Amino acid sequence: MRITGGKVKGQVLKVPKSHSVRPTTDLARQVIFSILENTADDWSRVLDLYAGSGALGIEALSREAKWADFIDQKPQCCAIIKENLEKTKLASQAHVYCCTANKAVNFLNGKYNIIFVDPPYSDPSINNLLTSLATSKLMTENSLIVVPHSSRSSLEPAYDGLHLIKERQHGDTCISVYQKEVGI
Repeated sequence: MRITGGKVKGQVLKVPKSHSVRPTTDLARQVIFSILENTADDWSRVLDLYAGSGALGIEALSREAKWADFIDQKPQCCAIIKENLEKTKLASQAHVYCCTANKAVNFLNGKYNIIFVDPPYSDPSINNLLTSLATSKLMTENSLIVVPHSSRSSLEPAYDGLHLIKERQHGDTCISVYQKEVGI
């Protein structure tokens, strides 16, 4: 897996060897960042939930993000994210938390401009997590949430103040982008 754009474009990332980790493909990441380049006003702070190898957050740091927090509950994944951050020389712009996404939503304090939510395709809790994020203190008025998910499992068009603004499908991957409604 390679970084597809920005200052560390072409850098190869280490990927966890686990059947439960499904890295977002280079093509899907290119689509995600193409959408973000045309949609996101501010890339200052990024949150990468279910980070796996850290590819989405590292890609954001490589492009325009100033800071990224990475969340994964597997110690093996957390170690690989730290290794990938060191390899790309982006470790000073990031922090890795080894915990569940739900726990992170409850204890993190900062506001994020872009939140990546990339759970295993079989994870049934994605709808609950999106509802929690919608009402959390982690969102700004223009925050975007990017959710790569299986095209066989659809998401809701809205979650308590989050509204679907874009959706793209590439093979079995569907990319849904939500935005926080102004004033909510």
